[in-house]
Amino acid sequence: MTGDLPGAGSTVLVTGGSSGLGAAVVTAVARAGGRPLVLDRHAPADGVPWVECDLADTRSAEAATRELAERSGGLDAVVTAAGIDVPGRLADVPAETWERVVAVDLLATAAVIRAALPWLEASRGTIVTIASTLGVKAVSDATAYCAAKFGVVGFTRALAAELAGSVGVTLLVPGGMRTAFFDDRDPQYRPGPDAVLNNPADTAAAVMFALSQPAGCAVRELVVCAERETSYP
Repeated sequence: MTGDLPGAGSTVLVTGGSSGLGAAVVTAVARAGGRPLVLDRHAPADGVPWVECDLADTRSAEAATRELAERSGGLDAVVTAAGIDVPGRLADVPAETWERVVAVDLLATAAVIRAALPWLEASRGTIVTIASTLGVKAVSDATAYCAAKFGVVGFTRALAAELAGSVGVTLLVPGGMRTAFFDDRDPQYRPGPDAVLNNPADTAAAVMFALSQPAGCAVRELVVCAERETSYP
């Protein structure tokens, strides 16, 4: 995916593109002249092509990816921005909830990329996976999220080695952002009133930087967080 203007003319599939970082990436791609596509349980901004999909169902995620790729005539990039978290002690989080976090954050990342690969290899495209600062630093009451995001880090590094020379692969490690990500948490797990969080648009700009690189130039990893991010380093 190349060009003087990041995203210009390119078709970019964004998981979780209806809210948070995903929505910010969709906006950035559209403003750059690209064509965003969305996989999400909820409708994205008006006019953005999308397929409704519960990403915890990985086979459905694969089918939805193929549907959007075929409908749009190909893919130039995939950004796996979908993510959920339900904090709590391991013994207190229901097993179904714990496993859903891992399914959405890790297994769906692999499923969507797996399904998209034929089109990305044909376009010499780019993959940007979204981990977290909690993918490199573990904290209490976050076993599911840390397991998933540490998994995204390992998956992406292995994928970069596997696809070297055919598809660009970038790992993005963001810190906390001002999104609805924290809204449904118990109060003890929400950022405090003095928490310093990034604007998701600024993190989306880092995604666009990765997508703008010419073939053969690899931005392997990026960490983007507020200067006073407590979970990094």
